[in-house]
Amino acid sequence: MLELFRELFALPPGASSFADGIDWLHLFVIGTTLLGVSVITFLALVFIVRYRQRPGDHSTPVVRVSGGREAALVLGTLALFLLWWVIGYRQYLTMRVRPEGADAVYVTAKQWMWKFSHGQGQIENNVLTVAVGRPVELIMISRDVIHSFYVPAMRVKQDVLPGRYVSVWFRPVKAGTYPIYCAEYCGILHSGMLGEVRVLSGTEYRHWQEDATRARPLAELGREAAVKHACFSCHTVDGQRHIGPTWSKLYGSEVALSNGQHVVADAAYLTESMMDPAAQVVLGYAPVMPTYLGSLDASETGAIVEYIRSLQDAPATPSVRLPEVQVVPPTSASSTIPGAP
Repeated sequence: MLELFRELFALPPGASSFADGIDWLHLFVIGTTLLGVSVITFLALVFIVRYRQRPGDHSTPVVRVSGGREAALVLGTLALFLLWWVIGYRQYLTMRVRPEGADAVYVTAKQWMWKFSHGQGQIENNVLTVAVGRPVELIMISRDVIHSFYVPAMRVKQDVLPGRYVSVWFRPVKAGTYPIYCAEYCGILHSGMLGEVRVLSGTEYRHWQEDATRARPLAELGREAAVKHACFSCHTVDGQRHIGPTWSKLYGSEVALSNGQHVVADAAYLTESMMDPAAQVVLGYAPVMPTYLGSLDASETGAIVEYIRSLQDAPATPSVRLPEVQVVPPTSASSTIPGAP
């Protein structure tokens, strides 16, 4: 049934774990609306014939509907739309909540190409290689204008913004090659900003990893970038307090801010903290971190985020005991000067 529906409406094949659910909802909505249009059209034809004006009869027919039937029609229609909303909302949550253990791939969009940096260090241009059955999280940023990462077969579309990391995930379920498009007009070669997702079986993917260029892990490059930009002057990687929060187990944790709010330390938050440390201040720390906007390029930023991510489960062992740092008491949101992440 679903394959017939895809053929009739020229839909791409479903190659992700949530593609079938989206298509079933699509079929449900289209089928219901087509049935409704058909019933209304049929009734309109019946009314045209039955209540047509006859020679010598200038009266106006009056059709009376009981309040109960009218209420049933209104409430039934409302219930149908609410049902669609509930199904769609649950699908949206599934598509936005990243599963544990997803492979991280950092995506840089620029006029007019896609660059993919894998956590193991492999770098690909316009080709994303993934494995069947393994969830993949794409952490994306643009170097110039707004792009939109669109893989129809995976039912994935996400705007990619300059100066801000956004993420999307999918779990491929069928081996094959599937096209990538940019779905946001981004310049004169917008239509040529093409790529492909190459989904390999488990064995093929392992062979690809073994045969790939012996690149250094992205986390290792991130550590070097952190050393280069003196990040360790304020941050530790072993859990000790210092001028800035420790990076140990920071990624994915809930962070309390000095204005009373809480945020999750994901790629978007960490990137914002590097580019605009005045945006969100961690509770108990002074606002002393400078901005790295213009100092860190997209590749270095992604590498540092991956390094912080690597410390999620394996913090380093303290080698030097740091002096105690005075805790900055929280102030009201109106008088707080935002600062370091």
